[in-house]
Amino acid sequence: MGEGTWRRSPGGLVTAIAPVLQRREGAWIGWPGSPDERLNPFDHDGMHLIPVPLSASEVELYYEGFSNATLWPLYHDVVAPPVYSRVLWDAYRTVNERFARAAAEEAAENAVVWIQDYQLQLVPAMLRELRPDLRIGFFLHIPFPPGELFYQLPWRRELLEGLLGADLVGFQRPGGASNFIRLCRRLLGLAHQKNEIHLEDGRVVRAAAFPISVDFGEFDSLVRQPHIVERAKEIRSELGDPECVLLGVDRLDYTKGIGQRLKAFGELLHEGSIKPGEAAFVQIATPSRERVEEYMRLRDSIELQVGRINGEQGELGMQPVQYMHQSYGRDELAALYLAADVMVVTPLRDGMNLVAKEYISCRHDLRGALVLSEFAGAADELRQAFLANPYDIDGLKRAMLAAMRATPHDLSRRMRSMRRRISTYDVDRWAKEFLADLES
Repeated sequence: MGEGTWRRSPGGLVTAIAPVLQRREGAWIGWPGSPDERLNPFDHDGMHLIPVPLSASEVELYYEGFSNATLWPLYHDVVAPPVYSRVLWDAYRTVNERFARAAAEEAAENAVVWIQDYQLQLVPAMLRELRPDLRIGFFLHIPFPPGELFYQLPWRRELLEGLLGADLVGFQRPGGASNFIRLCRRLLGLAHQKNEIHLEDGRVVRAAAFPISVDFGEFDSLVRQPHIVERAKEIRSELGDPECVLLGVDRLDYTKGIGQRLKAFGELLHEGSIKPGEAAFVQIATPSRERVEEYMRLRDSIELQVGRINGEQGELGMQPVQYMHQSYGRDELAALYLAADVMVVTPLRDGMNLVAKEYISCRHDLRGALVLSEFAGAADELRQAFLANPYDIDGLKRAMLAAMRATPHDLSRRMRSMRRRISTYDVDRWAKEFLADLES
């Protein structure tokens, strides 16, 4: 039997947290990614990992079910209809209890425990019950919805009470923190003062925005390496050396606006605003939640759309859209970022979107343009991007054309400003500020 190898999850959470944990003496408690697999703790890639097992049924009901068929669409403005099921909720609660017990057993006395994301919103209160000595932080990587949407949840009180087990609850944007504080007042009757929620037992929970970032230094140094520079040139050559390379890099998810950007690009070709051979659009769609019906339908829809554009607008030996439904390593992604003239990031709703920040981190040449959705958390910081409403196809087309036609001076000015922001506020600073606030 061959020896197994470990591969990082492609999601934004792992991308952000891994370098933070690698620089600190801590342990990462998480699911290893395969159902019914029981593993002992082990070290990998500079981290101490403590696997928590999930059965095949729990993957279906807790992960694919309540986490990604209930919470994910609800928290992303109900882009898809959420599923409300008591069976899914029971599985969610059971798995959260398992993670809370694992953290309680692993944590040293008075340790700091940092819980990550929407799949574990009950853990803070469960962990506090087991280990009141701990300092507990929670960070939500996705948007937190307004009351009008959150009220739909049959288990809305339980989720709020779960989060209130933390000493500090972090959100990507100030609006998420405000939504949470207002819901605690309306649903639970809790008083608050600015960003502090006062519990009946006298404990104070703080809620605040901590916009997440990327490891700027790693990307900046990576794209200066000769083999990355050479690979970027090869990519452009493989595409036929078009005047402009547009790039999208996303998990295949209905919140990412992939269909909207392809529609805009296809219309630009159809109406003659982009001439044949002038531009190539490369869309990387990393496989995601492939057993969930909504995602299977999305994959079919995107592949049909790509085929239609290429069939109507392509020429012999030249396809305007290059679509890859696969994962890519860090080096290849860096080369793609360096090769792309226009990065197109158009989520319908996103907590932050680290792809936008990765692209900026890679453009030390001060070239390249970022087309960015107004509904990505990154839009709060990257105001020099070509901002667009992805629901407005005509507006998206104008933003894409403006990015393609911008002068080198304009691109340099915009890129310099955005790089200054990300280099100053990188993932290390994000983690230090959250942990300093938690420990204080």
